[in-house]
Amino acid sequence: MPANHTLRLERLAIGELAPVDLEVGPGEILCLSGTSGAGKSRLLRALADLEPHDGKLTLGEVPQSSLPAHEWRARVMLVPAESHWWADTVGEHFSAIDASDIEALGFTTDVLDWQVSRLSSGEKQRLALLRAVSREPAALLLDEPTANLDDATTRRVEAWLMTRVRERGWPVIWVAHDPAQIERVAKRHLRIQGTRLQEEEQGAWA
Repeated sequence: MPANHTLRLERLAIGELAPVDLEVGPGEILCLSGTSGAGKSRLLRALADLEPHDGKLTLGEVPQSSLPAHEWRARVMLVPAESHWWADTVGEHFSAIDASDIEALGFTTDVLDWQVSRLSSGEKQRLALLRAVSREPAALLLDEPTANLDDATTRRVEAWLMTRVRERGWPVIWVAHDPAQIERVAKRHLRIQGTRLQEEEQGAWA
């Protein structure tokens, strides 16, 4: 069932970034861009309660400040650009997984037996997305989730993610650089310019 929660930032500030007021609605993908070092990843880490910040952050009616950090991160889940793996095989990182999702990302169920040490960067990226989605969060923070993928695989991942976002009603903030990708996936596009977020003209997807 869709989560139907809105992710709200009220006067949220980190580093040099000016305080941000922003809402991302249920099932909405907001793309975030900016030059290297502008603070995109750091902003996502603040939203995931991985870095100290000023201001208020809520998901639906639940403030971040009311939950232990690990509970907030299970709801507002960050998929970093470099994923973390702590066990030897892929399957050890999943408690439950739908075979149709595995296949949608170009794998077979045999992937669960693969050694993590033998995965390519692109395979790790797709499987990290799959791991996050399989945990049924309430919102997603995606840091360049297709950066290591070729064009065909990128389109495959985009289609799968957009379907899941709509089905679950997740608010999503997606760091991206490719204008064509932003146009395909985003309802809104914000760019970090200096110390401020600036809204870019963007066509809606439906």
